[in-house]
Amino acid sequence: MGMCDRRNLSMVMDLYELTMSNGYYLESRNKDLATFDVFFRKVPDNGGYAIFAGLEQIVEYIENMHFEDDDIEYLDSLHMFDDGFLEFLRGYRFRGDVWAFDEGTVIFPGEPIITVTAPLIDAQMVETAILAQFNHQSLIATKTSRIVRAARGRAVSDFGARRAHNMDAAVYGARAAYIGGAVGTATVLSGKMFGIPVSGTMAHSWVMYHDSEFEAFERYARIYPDDTVLLIDTYDVLRSGTPNAIRCAKEVLEPMGKRLKGVRLDSGDLAYLTKIVRRRLDEAGLEDCRIIASNSLDEYSITSILDQGGCIDAFGVGERLITSKSDPVFGGVYKISAVEKDGVVLPKIKISEAVDKITNPGRKKVYRIFDASGHSVADLIARDDEEIDLSSPFRCIDTVRPWKKVVLEGCTARPLQKKVISGGERCCGSASLEEIREYVRYQLENEIWEEEQRFENPHVHHLDMTVSYYEGKMDLLRKSQEFRFERCQILRDRRGLPSSSSCRKSFNAMQRIPSMSVSSGPLFSTTTYLG
Repeated sequence: MGMCDRRNLSMVMDLYELTMSNGYYLESRNKDLATFDVFFRKVPDNGGYAIFAGLEQIVEYIENMHFEDDDIEYLDSLHMFDDGFLEFLRGYRFRGDVWAFDEGTVIFPGEPIITVTAPLIDAQMVETAILAQFNHQSLIATKTSRIVRAARGRAVSDFGARRAHNMDAAVYGARAAYIGGAVGTATVLSGKMFGIPVSGTMAHSWVMYHDSEFEAFERYARIYPDDTVLLIDTYDVLRSGTPNAIRCAKEVLEPMGKRLKGVRLDSGDLAYLTKIVRRRLDEAGLEDCRIIASNSLDEYSITSILDQGGCIDAFGVGERLITSKSDPVFGGVYKISAVEKDGVVLPKIKISEAVDKITNPGRKKVYRIFDASGHSVADLIARDDEEIDLSSPFRCIDTVRPWKKVVLEGCTARPLQKKVISGGERCCGSASLEEIREYVRYQLENEIWEEEQRFENPHVHHLDMTVSYYEGKMDLLRKSQEFRFERCQILRDRRGLPSSSSCRKSFNAMQRIPSMSVSSGPLFSTTTYLG
C-alpha cells in the first residue's frame, strides 16, 4: 500500500506548471500533444553508472492524480486561474502515454529514461512529481550500489531514517537502498509497505538504563535468545563491552542451547578495534559470532577499513547512504522534445552555450548494445520510426566525439523503453521489489564492465546515435541558428544598426559542425565494437 492511498499528492507541482497550463487552456492548446524526456547529465560522485529507481511511485502518482474540492478552493484563492480552467481540473485525469526503462536498469547520462507523450497540459503538470521520485530514489539506489560494492560481499543495511530529510525520504530511501543492494532496513514502515527485511537490536540507551552493562546484555539475551546482537561500545569496547558480551554468551545463552549472533560497534577506530574483538571472540570459541559496524560509513571509509584488515561481517550505513551525503543531487531534468499539432510531429531542441545542455530532439528509441559475451558496449539513440538491423556492420556516431566513425559488428541490440501507461491507464504489470533488486545485481555482474564500476576515473559508457538521428539533430541545430542569425539581423536593420559580429561569429561556428561528414566525407578515426 503506497502513501498515495492515504493522501492526495497531485498538488506536488511547481506553480509554473499550473500557470502555464492555465495559459495553454486559455489558448485552446489543451489538445495539442507534447513529448517530454526525463534524463540526467552527470553520475553522482563522478561515478561510471547510475541505477534507475522510483518508477512504481511515478506510475502510482499518475494513476491517482486528481484535484479535490479543497485543492480547487485553494487555487481559486490565489486569483491566478480562469474559472473554466479550474472546472477542467475538477474532473481531471491524466490522458497520456508514458514509456520508461525497467525499474532497476543501469542508466547513463543523456539518454531518455522516461518519456511522456500527452496533451500539453497533462505532460506539463506531472513534471515535478516525476522528477522528485526519479531523482531521489535513483540517487539513493546509486549510492547504495557503490557502498555495497565497497563492502565486498558483506551485508549492508540501511540505518538512515533518523538522518533522512523527512519521513518520506526515509521510507522511500529504504526502498531505493534495497534496490541498490542493501539486504534490509531499520525503518519499520518500509518493511511493512514494501516487504523489505527489517533489522534492529538495541541502542546505547538500553545499556545505560540498566545498572550495569552485563545486566543490560543479560536481560536482552533472555528476551531475544535466538537473535542476540549486543552493542559493545557504550563504555569501553575492549575492557568492558567485549568481555561482557563473551560472559553473556557463556553464562546466559549457551546454558539455553543458544549462540551469540553478533556484536556491534558504533564508534572508534573500526579497523583496529574489530581485529582485536575478532581475536578475542575466536579465543572464546565464538567463531560464528558476527561483527557488525556502523558510524558514518560510506564506500570510501568501508574500503579503507577493509584494506586495513578490519574484521567486519556486516555494515549498518546511515546518514551517508540515506542522504547520499558526498553528492546529494542527482540532477535529472524534464525537457520537451517534440510537439504534435494537427497530426504533424515537430521536434524541439534546447540550445545552450554549454554543449552538455543541448537536448536531444524528437521522439526516439534507446537501445543497449551488447557484444557476443553479453557485455554492454554502448547505448544507442535512434529515431522512433527507425529500424535497427545489426545483422551487418552498422555505422553510428559517438555523441562526444562526432568525428569518430563507430561501427557495430556482431552485436545485438535490446530496446530499453517500454510503455507503462497508455491513455492514462497502467498497461503493464509491476515487477516485485525482489525482481528489481535481482535485475540490478544481474546487470552489474554480467552486463556492465568492471571498468565502468570503478570509484575513481571509471571508464565512460558510450552513448551513440544513429547516423540518421544525428544528422537530423545537426540539421535542427543549424536551422535554429540560422533563424536566430536572421532575427538578429532584422532587428538590427530595423534599428539602423550595423551587422553584429557576435551574430556572425555564432552563425559561422554553427556552420563548422561536421554533420555532413558523417554520411559523405572521411572521418578522422574509427572505433569498431566487435561481438
